[in-house]
Parts: sequence; structure tokens; C-alpha cells
Amino acid sequence: MTSAEIITIGTEILLGEIVDTNTRYIARTLRSLGVDLYRTITIGDNVERIADAIHNSLERADIVITTGGLGPTVDDPTREAVAKALGVEIEFREDLWQQVVETISRYGRKPSENQKRQAYVPKGAIGIRNPVGTAPCFIVERPSSLRPSPAGRGVGVRVVISLPGVPAEMEHILHESVIPYLQKRFNLNEIIKVRVIRCAGLGEGMIDEKIADLERLSNPTVGLAAHTGVVDVRIAAKAKTEAEADAMIAQVEAQVRERLGSAVFGVDEDRLEDAVLDMLARRGWTLTAIESGLDGLLARKVPHTASLPDLTPESLTQALRAARSESKADFALGVSVNMETRSADMAMISPKGEKTHRITYGGPPRSLPRWSVNLALNWLRTTLEELT
Repeated sequence: MTSAEIITIGTEILLGEIVDTNTRYIARTLRSLGVDLYRTITIGDNVERIADAIHNSLERADIVITTGGLGPTVDDPTREAVAKALGVEIEFREDLWQQVVETISRYGRKPSENQKRQAYVPKGAIGIRNPVGTAPCFIVERPSSLRPSPAGRGVGVRVVISLPGVPAEMEHILHESVIPYLQKRFNLNEIIKVRVIRCAGLGEGMIDEKIADLERLSNPTVGLAAHTGVVDVRIAAKAKTEAEADAMIAQVEAQVRERLGSAVFGVDEDRLEDAVLDMLARRGWTLTAIESGLDGLLARKVPHTASLPDLTPESLTQALRAARSESKADFALGVSVNMETRSADMAMISPKGEKTHRITYGGPPRSLPRWSVNLALNWLRTTLEELT
């Protein structure tokens, strides 16, 4: 089975100055090609450490994809690091230099001398044109005696593919050049599809108890990911065709839904707040809300939310009554967080009457607001289900 690892390069990522979005994008692309992703790693702008990471990845995986470090400055070390990892020199390539000159000329400028660095690649590399940026990319192949080729014909290869760090450039080159190369070179004829079942109201441990046997499947695979007040059940299937993968996922999804019941509120990118608002909209009901101590978190999720300071349980209910009366809303939801006691008070007013609820939280304090909002939204969701 074809495998891959991803190495993102840039000290700015390690310092938290920018967020790495490339890894997620490449991972999803590899998944769609049926490539197993073994590891991802971020390395700073250091030739020795990058070379060591590439060397180690090549010991495990067929495909190593790097992003970043292909610019024209001294602190863009990827070319040298790949060459060092593979035991070759770097060489100047006139064809790549002409690509750099051509791209820069479109802006009415001439390339500076240091931009010639971008035309150097590891010796023997396959150059990849970058039509949307100044940094040419490259692929380096090396024979692998450890396993046969994916097509089963003789000795296979392992490859290092170096792409730019700029997301727009990386994504374009990945689709235009890298995917066709990988499909041909590794005879890729499978896909991996993923379905995420989103749940609330049951903890990760309880969900695990209900679907433990499904988590032992080999294909599709089933795994859990706990968030703050929400748990995802991930179903991943590998198959020859999308239809076959869909059928495999559907069979397992049906079992998950049967066992978890009303805890399931959506799939894939669905959000808990959207599930609640959709339920209200379908029934023609309206909602007003009040938050306290949440710094606008509930207000960003639910329209018509007022933020009030320092509400006690009693004043929260009083404020909620007034807001519902003024807006003539069908439902009113209130959440007030006390960081000192790590607790949250909730109140709800519906056509059936008033309810209040207090919860305490034992996790990281910074997660209390998000946890309490998700629990409150799920409380409202289950109440709506009871009323229909």
C-alpha cells in the first residue's frame, strides 16, 4: 500500500506566527488518492534538521512531501536539505531559471541575483513549473530495494516532492502537477473516503462503550475524536471506487446511528449551533438568548444574543424572561459562566415553561466557555426534539 509523510518547513510556524494549513490540505488530497498518511511534522529553517527528518521519513514512506523553504533568501533551506538527505549535490538548472525570469518579468521587474537560488535543485531532480509564483518546485526519485513497485514490477521508488509554502501556490501545483505524477508513478487506483458523525450529549467513554466492536474493524476503520462538548465518530473506507467506499461507509454509519440515537446531530462539517437553528427554522419558532462571562462566544453562534455582565442564576432567569417578553420569541436560552468556581448556570424558557441547570467543569479553565455553550445548545436541541 502506498504511504506518505508530510514535512512542513518554517521557523515562523514553530513560533506560532502563522498557522499551517498546508498539512491538512495535502492530507485530504492524499486521502482521496488512497494514500496512507503515516506522519506529519514541522521543522524550522535548519538544513541539518530538515535533512534528518527527510531521511527518516524516506525510511518509512514511499512519498515525502515538503512545503516551504523554496524562496530566494538564505533562510530558505529546503533545496540544500533535500540534497543532503539524498546524498547528492545541488545544481543550477537553466530551464528553471528561465521560469523565474519569466514570472518576475510579468510584474515589470528583473530578477535580483539572490533569486538565482531558486533555480538550484538537487542533482537529477525533476523540475516542476510554478505558474503562480517565483519558486520552481521539484521531485527527486530514488530506487527502493525495500519493497516492489505498486504495480508489482521490480524495484519501486521512493520520492521527495518539494512544494512552496504559500498555500495558493502549493494547492495549484499539487492539483496541476503532483497528483497526475503520483497517479502514474504509483499506479494509484484506490480512494479513501471519510464520513464524520457528529455527536453531543454523550461523552467519549460512553460512545466508546456503545461502538467498541466497530472500532476494531480494519476497513472501514472507525475512530473517535473528542472536542469540547462534542464527539466525532470518524468512519474511513478504502475502496477501488467512490461508490464502493460510500456503500461501505453507509453500512457502518447505519449501525453507529442506531446505537447512538439522538446523540447524533450532524455529519462532516455540520455545527451544533446550525443544527439547533435549523430545527427552530423548520418549525417556525424563534429564539432569543443571553450570555454572561462568555466574551461573545454564544453571540457569535446564535443571533439575537445579548451580553450582560455578572449574572447570578436568579438574575439570569429574570433577564431571560424580560428578553423573551420584549422579543416575543418562542424560546429563550441563557448561559452564565463563573470562571472562579468553574461552573456555568443555564436557563431556558419554552412554551412548556422554565428550566434551570447548573454544571461544574473539571477540565482546563480556558475550555469552560466553549464547553458550557455546547452543552447549552445541546440542551436546547434535545428540548426541541421532545416538543416535536
